[in-house]
Amino acid sequence: MDYNEIMYIHRNLQKILLEALHHFPVVLVTGSRQAGKSTLLQHMLKEYRYVTLDDILIRNLAASDPALFLKTYESPVVIDEIQYVPTLLPYIKMAVDADRHRYGQYALTGSQIFPLMKGASESLAGRIAIFQLYPLSWNELPHLDCFDTNKMAEQMLKGFYPEFQIQPDLNPKFWHSAYLTTYLERDIRQIRNIHDLGQSQRFLVLLAARAGQLLNLNEIGKECGISQTTAKDWLTLLQATSTIYLLEPYSKNLTKRVVKSPKLFFVDTGLLCYLLRIDTTIQLVHSPFAGHIFENMVIMEKIKRYAEKGERAPCYFYRTSGGLEIDLLIDGEYLEAHEIKFSATPSAEMARSLVEFKKEHAVKKASILNLRKDRLPFPNGVESIHWSHV
Repeated sequence: MDYNEIMYIHRNLQKILLEALHHFPVVLVTGSRQAGKSTLLQHMLKEYRYVTLDDILIRNLAASDPALFLKTYESPVVIDEIQYVPTLLPYIKMAVDADRHRYGQYALTGSQIFPLMKGASESLAGRIAIFQLYPLSWNELPHLDCFDTNKMAEQMLKGFYPEFQIQPDLNPKFWHSAYLTTYLERDIRQIRNIHDLGQSQRFLVLLAARAGQLLNLNEIGKECGISQTTAKDWLTLLQATSTIYLLEPYSKNLTKRVVKSPKLFFVDTGLLCYLLRIDTTIQLVHSPFAGHIFENMVIMEKIKRYAEKGERAPCYFYRTSGGLEIDLLIDGEYLEAHEIKFSATPSAEMARSLVEFKKEHAVKKASILNLRKDRLPFPNGVESIHWSHV
C-alpha cells in the first residue's frame, strides 16, 4: 500500500463532497493552508487529473492562456490553489456550460476564502458547491481520549492540523513558527502588499491575547500603532486565510440592549498557543489564558461539526449591556445555551447566567460545558455535561 494511503486521515467532509460531485459540475473546498484540502481530494478522486497552481510554470500558463490550460488539463480534474489565478473561473464556467449536465467536472481548492467565494459565486452561480475544510475535529481523531484532561491539553497545545497526527513527535513551536512565515505571511503578502511583517505579527499577537473576548479594533489598532482602517483590513485578511473566526452576537429580543461587536477566536488553538508563547501543557493549564483557549477549542469544535455537514453554523454568543453573557448559543432546530468552563468542578454559581437567560428565551437545552465526565443536574433545568457532548 502507498505510504500516503497508510497515513491518510479520514475526513468527515468526504461524504457530503461526494454527494455534491453528483449534483454540481464544480465543487470548491476552501480552508487554511495545511488543513488537508489537497490530500482529501486526491484521496477521494484518484481517477481525476491533479494540477497545482503552486507550480509557477503551470500558474503562468493558466494566467496567460486559460483556454489552453483547460485543454491541457482536461476534466475531470482537481485544480489546487485556484486563488492564484481567479481569472480561470469564467473559463471554467464556459467549459462547464458546454456540457452543463455532466457533474463533477472540476474539483477546486483555495486558501483565500472571501475573494474566492465572491469570484466563484459571480462566475459559477448555480454551477458550484462551496465547502470549508477546517483542521481536524475531535471525532476525526478516534484514537484520542477527549476525557483525558492531559491528552486534551496536549492536543490544544499542538493544534489540530493533520501534520501532528502524521508526525506525533513534531515540535509544535517549530511547526507553527514555520507555518507563520512559510504560509500565512506569504498568503497575506499576496492579497495585500504589506511591507512591515513585524508589525503584522504584533497585530496577530495582540489578537491572540484577546481570543475569546469582544473585538475592539480601535484599541488593538492603537496598541499596534496602526489606524483603525488598517486594523480592519488586516483582520479581513486573517479571516480570508481562515486564521481567525468571528462569532457574531445573538439578538432576537428588541427590548434588550445587546452588544454588537463579535467575539474573536482563532481557527486553531495550536497557533493561538504559539502566539501566546505557551510551549508546554503545564504552562497551558496554569496560564491566565487557559479558560479562553479552552473556550476557543470548544467553539471551533462545534463550528467544525457543522462544516463537516456542509452547513453554516448557527452559533452565536449573547451579551447585554447589563453584563449578562452566554458563551455559546446554538439556534438550530431549537435554541441551546451553553456556558464553557475550564473546570472539573462545576457549581450552581456557573449556571446563574443560564438561569437568567432561560427566563426570557425558549431554551430547550442549557448546560455548563466543562471537564467533568459525568452529568450533573442543577436547578432550573440546567445541567453540567462534558464539553465533548455538545
